[in-house]
Amino acid sequence: MRSYVLGLAVSVAIALPVAAQTGEVVAASAPGKVGVAQTLDVTATITAIDKATRDVTLKGPQGNEMTVTAGPKVRNFDKLKIGDQVNATYVEALTLQLVKGGGQKVARTEDMGGARAKAGAQPGGAVGRQITVVADVIGLDPAKQTVTLKGPERTVELPVRDPEQFKLISKGDQVEATYTQALALAVQPVKK
Repeated sequence: MRSYVLGLAVSVAIALPVAAQTGEVVAASAPGKVGVAQTLDVTATITAIDKATRDVTLKGPQGNEMTVTAGPKVRNFDKLKIGDQVNATYVEALTLQLVKGGGQKVARTEDMGGARAKAGAQPGGAVGRQITVVADVIGLDPAKQTVTLKGPERTVELPVRDPEQFKLISKGDQVEATYTQALALAVQPVKK
């Protein structure tokens, strides 16, 4: 599903770290694997709506305001009202997996997807993207505990903080890195 939805979502995603109400970070590792994920939840209140420009002003939990433009793909814009609550959840995750002996094509791939509110429903939706990079291990520096990876676009040297993980890596192995971002928005009408 390659639906590009919610111009509003992109703007809110940028603002979430500033206005985050609650959040959680989770990290885990296993031999040859490591991952970290972060979730941020925010509730903002609609304080102004310009129907001509489709600009919506949101007030966050600390009183900060920002104006975002709801693009033409945002359905049910006419249902937005001053006082409505916009609930947003933003998730970011990164996983790294060691591929012993390599064999995969060094590449970068990106997938996007989304969903939007049904016609007539409250405005809302979700967007997400996932980027996967496969890179070759071309060097190791035991003294500095670093690994050098050659990917499809660049070569990088990265520290490996866990000595047990570092021992598992050999020249000729590959690392598959997957970065995921997702944003879900839901508008709750003002309670009477």
